Amino acid sequence: MNRDIRLLIVDDNVATRYALRRRLERHGYTVLEAGTGAEGLAQAALSKPDLVVLDLGLPDMDGQQVLRELREWATTPVLVLSVRASEGQKVEALDGGANDYVTKPFGIQEFLARVRALLRQA
Repeated sequence: MNRDIRLLIVDDNVATRYALRRRLERHGYTVLEAGTGAEGLAQAALSKPDLVVLDLGLPDMDGQQVLRELREWATTPVLVLSVRASEGQKVEALDGGANDYVTKPFGIQEFLARVRALLRQA
C-alpha cells in the first residue's frame, strides 16, 4: 500500500478536493488538504508531503506565487491541476518549478498515472 506516501491537495474547490481525496485514498495514499495558498504553504512546511497537487486559481494568492514560494525551500514534486489551459500559463508554471501540468477537466486514470510517475522520479 501507499499509506506512507502523503499527498497535499491545494485547491479552493471543496468538491475537487473531496473527489481527489476519495480516489487517492482508494489507491492507498494519505491525503492532506488546503483551500488557500497560505494554508498550502503552511501545510507543506509542517507535513512535508511527498507530492503537492496545486491549483493556480486560489482565493488569497495566485498558484504561480505559491509555487515560487514553495521552491524557495522545498524540492517536493508539484503537479499543477488547473483550468488555465494556455500554453503561456503552462510554460510559466513549468519554468517556475512545477514538475507536471494537467488541465481541468481531466481523466482520473491519467491523473493517477502522472502522480505515480512523479513519485517514481522523486
